[in-house]
Amino acid sequence: MSVMPSTNEQFSQASNEWDLETLYADLSSAKGKRLTPTEKLHLRGLLCGYSPAEIAEKLHKSVKGVESEMCTTLYPHVKSLVGKSHEKMDNWRNITEWLEVAGYKTQSSAESLLKNSVPVDIIGKIAHISIKKNRITIEIDLQLTDQLPSQPPTEDLNNNNNHTNN
Repeated sequence: MSVMPSTNEQFSQASNEWDLETLYADLSSAKGKRLTPTEKLHLRGLLCGYSPAEIAEKLHKSVKGVESEMCTTLYPHVKSLVGKSHEKMDNWRNITEWLEVAGYKTQSSAESLLKNSVPVDIIGKIAHISIKKNRITIEIDLQLTDQLPSQPPTEDLNNNNNHTNN
């Protein structure tokens, strides 16, 4: 028997790219009262990129029920929050787009690393390849070297051919 995760754990990956606490607080203000756990859950599902139908499937709920709940509870409050109360919502993706433009999306960790990183060269070679029972395993030895853009590479991969084992 599998145990369902709590509603706080489901779609928790949304917290990696979105400022959920600020968003919950601001949506609660727009709504006039706190968001319900279900509203938070559905919102996190949308922020993870799932459609209402996919959220319903993952939660083992009725698609029509989830879509209806979102249309009556979540969407109007988001529209009010981002100043789109009078605009027609063409697609559920409008919600994430509007919230991103409104500044609720935080910089993803990958973007942060790219913008704040020292240039790195990756030197690698295939160490071992094996094929067993329809499974291919490739082991690669990688060496990361921090370099300033003006520094030449520490190793020329084209000259590594004479080091291979036959």
